[in-house]
Amino acid sequence: MADKYLSLPSRRAASSAALAAALVLAGCSMAPTYERPAAPVPATFPDTPVVDVTPTPAPTGAAAVDVAWQDFFTDPRLAGLINVALENNRDLRVAIKNIEVAQAQFRITRSAQLPNLGLSAGGQRARPAPLVGGVYESDYVNVGISAWELDFFGRIQSLKDAALAQYLATEEARKTVQTSLIASVANGWLKIIADEEILDITRQTLATREEGLKLMKMRFDNGVISEVDLRLSESLTESARASFAQAQRLRMQDENALALLLGAPVPESAIKGGARGLDATAPMPDVPAGLPSDLLANRPDVRSAEQQLLAANANIGAARANFFPRISLTAYLGTASGELSGLFESGSKAWSFAPSLVMPIFDAGANQARLDTAWANRDIAVAQYEKSVQSAFREVADALAARATLGEQLRALRATANAEQKRFDLSVLRYRNGVENALDLQDAQRSLFTAQLAATQTRLDQLQSQVLLYKALGGGWASR
Repeated sequence: MADKYLSLPSRRAASSAALAAALVLAGCSMAPTYERPAAPVPATFPDTPVVDVTPTPAPTGAAAVDVAWQDFFTDPRLAGLINVALENNRDLRVAIKNIEVAQAQFRITRSAQLPNLGLSAGGQRARPAPLVGGVYESDYVNVGISAWELDFFGRIQSLKDAALAQYLATEEARKTVQTSLIASVANGWLKIIADEEILDITRQTLATREEGLKLMKMRFDNGVISEVDLRLSESLTESARASFAQAQRLRMQDENALALLLGAPVPESAIKGGARGLDATAPMPDVPAGLPSDLLANRPDVRSAEQQLLAANANIGAARANFFPRISLTAYLGTASGELSGLFESGSKAWSFAPSLVMPIFDAGANQARLDTAWANRDIAVAQYEKSVQSAFREVADALAARATLGEQLRALRATANAEQKRFDLSVLRYRNGVENALDLQDAQRSLFTAQLAATQTRLDQLQSQVLLYKALGGGWASR
């Protein structure tokens, strides 16, 4: 309301004063104009046609980043483990605390743009030279601003921009940790399910070979077979027993690894899912690969690398500003008196206004060295950003290659295992009827065991490749 009574010159003067104040607070940035580096990867992912040989859910049509992890990992056993990990994992806790540290550091840097108002009080008692005699007394109480830097050249603004970018990079790093954690829990869980399946195969194989060894001993004792056949059967049985012990060890070690990710013991109910093993797990939906440029917006690790680059770019502005004068302001308003009793009496008012300017003249090249360091750090950040883009591209390309080929590989290996099962069954009949020798039977048994293990491992690889593709495309940190 009061503005309408100001004359035109007064309004212009007020506007000029406001503009000058804004310039003092904001300063002028000396940081280089930021331009995102060109992505050093092809414009499209490698052409890897998908061979549709196994039933898969219909594509969701949504990008991986838009698919919450609860909608991707739909098996309730796995979802429960992921929730436990998000609550208890220590690496994720550290990442969250790092965000708090970066946020506090940003607030500290930002506070330098505004004056700090403080209260100071003090007094002095001193005896002058002996010839003067008496006691000198001085007391004061002041409220004022101490050494507030007027940011004409944008040094503090650049430092604030760098701190903000570091904070945002830390937040993206937290998302990266969460994405990796969820994918690791999923892969660890799938590995244990596969371990259970391998244990069943190995247990059955060991039982079959122990039964075969008993039969061989009976036939050897009756002079039907030679000792060579008996020793071969013993060798295969002990080999199966060693494989069973190895499978047990790997199963326990994989459970220990998953417990470390969870930060808690693995519930037994999360492992048992019926005799079908990996095939009993709930399916994961397909997600479209999109274009490599999508990784720049979807991958938190790529965004974190870009924020680090922005911070390095802002630090150049701060280093450039070191070549220009620093203007600081100290001002106090209060009371002062030669006696404590008269400190708040009339006529005791006191004030102080002390601007200062520091102009660098000779610093033995320190400012230039700081600027050179800032430029070098920027170049390092560019290389790290480009490397993060290349790594993301490679991960997606690998996952797409796996999706295109593992289905056919699994189909072929399962067909092989079925054929080897029939061959083994026929070999048992032929051996019992005296048509086939022990060597052929043992060979059929070995081939069946190898084919079954290969099929299980390939099914695990197929499921883990789906997890990798979801993670590589930027999924896993969104939740619902």
